[in-house]
Amino acid sequence: MKLKCLLVDDEPEALEVLASYIEMTDHLELVAKCGNAMQALQVLHQQRPDLMFLDIKMPKLLGTDFLRSLQNPPQVIFTTAYREYALDGFELNVVDYLLKPISFDRFLKAVNKVSNTEIINTTHVHTIPATGEKPFLYFRHDRKMVKVMTNDILYIESVKDYIKIITRSAKPLIVKQTISSLDEMLPDTDFVRIHRSYIVAIDKIRSYTPTLIEIGDSELPIGRLFQKDTERALKMRQ
Repeated sequence: MKLKCLLVDDEPEALEVLASYIEMTDHLELVAKCGNAMQALQVLHQQRPDLMFLDIKMPKLLGTDFLRSLQNPPQVIFTTAYREYALDGFELNVVDYLLKPISFDRFLKAVNKVSNTEIINTTHVHTIPATGEKPFLYFRHDRKMVKVMTNDILYIESVKDYIKIITRSAKPLIVKQTISSLDEMLPDTDFVRIHRSYIVAIDKIRSYTPTLIEIGDSELPIGRLFQKDTERALKMRQ
């Protein structure tokens, strides 16, 4: 099921950039582009979007004040050229806060957070009750978006500016992304970072020692700085 998206921004150029990103992302669908909060309010009532990209500094009504006025808002990603509004974003519990100009990689990181939240949290009826689909992430690979089910992942390896995703059911997927950014997206109940270069799926571990983990056909080292967190995560799953 695609996430229905609403764009709210008084800058036409910003609307077009985000619209082009949505068009490039298979699991997103653009339902409307609005230049102000009043237009957006009407779309919210009629279309009931799942996700709203909301500019903050708009004429007449700030995006932050508009969001506070909504009783049942959709998931929200703030978009703004002004870093000083970041605190408001955290207080309003938005999914992410994108600073303009927005790159496609940064856009995808925010969208992946939405995907993970929508699927794991059963209070969001647009996903689990409707489809019963399990958690997943989308990754940009070879000019297309590739869907990876999180329960298929064995481990992730960092290779300079790229990550290699090792799964049970497909060839390794190589993606331009940092391992730290992916670590933020994965649920810490199911994954643990054991090394600066490795994240592993806890339930796929075959055996382990204080310094080594066996997973799939691989043996991966546990970094000294990650030993305590790894030991804690493994004990919680016993």
